[in-house]
Amino acid sequence: MCQDRIASGAIFDLDGVIADTGWAHRQAWAELAAACGVGFDDELFVRTFGMQNYQIVPIVLGRSVDGDELARLSSWKEQRYRQIVSAYLRPPEGLLALLQDLKTNGFRLAIGSSAPPENIELVLGRLGIADAFEAVVHGGMVGRGKPAPDTFLLAAGLLGVPVNRAVVVEDAVAGIEAAKAAGMPVIAITTTRPAKDLAGADMVVDRLSQLSAKDFMRLIQGRSGMTA
Repeated sequence: MCQDRIASGAIFDLDGVIADTGWAHRQAWAELAAACGVGFDDELFVRTFGMQNYQIVPIVLGRSVDGDELARLSSWKEQRYRQIVSAYLRPPEGLLALLQDLKTNGFRLAIGSSAPPENIELVLGRLGIADAFEAVVHGGMVGRGKPAPDTFLLAAGLLGVPVNRAVVVEDAVAGIEAAKAAGMPVIAITTTRPAKDLAGADMVVDRLSQLSAKDFMRLIQGRSGMTA
């Protein structure tokens, strides 16, 4: 009985989960790489998607960067991303129904993203869902980006939810690894990676419309040893 009163949470990644934005990030990174005289291909994009800019920029350039250069290049890339994506944002199939189902069943909702706050504000505002989330964690709020667990641990803490009762929804390998490192069950969606690459997740789906609050509770019950 006492366990039933403990809050449950759902922590959503932003890019590739809340909105189909991967294509816009790829274009912005490709334009930045071209301006810097280096190449950028699909393999590099897939390998780095879900990381923070401080992790990605040196990989793209193939060299270390100082703080000023990192800030300048990151700012250019993110501004370009927002220009590209702003006119095309639409809620993915099943998102609004899933958020409502989770709220109806008592889940507390959070965003746990590597993105800067301006990107998160843009996406949530354009989709009209900012009020659905009780907490938002962006890349600037943690010392270590995914695959470190910091983003999701902070999100669960802000929600007041134990880690074994917080389910993460991700599309990137780095995000799955971060959730696992945090001790949280994780659902992966095949927005940016094929299912075989997401095998580390507890559950893999192709669309948010395949999910309901019952799936989240089932994962929590399996992690905590509870019975239905």
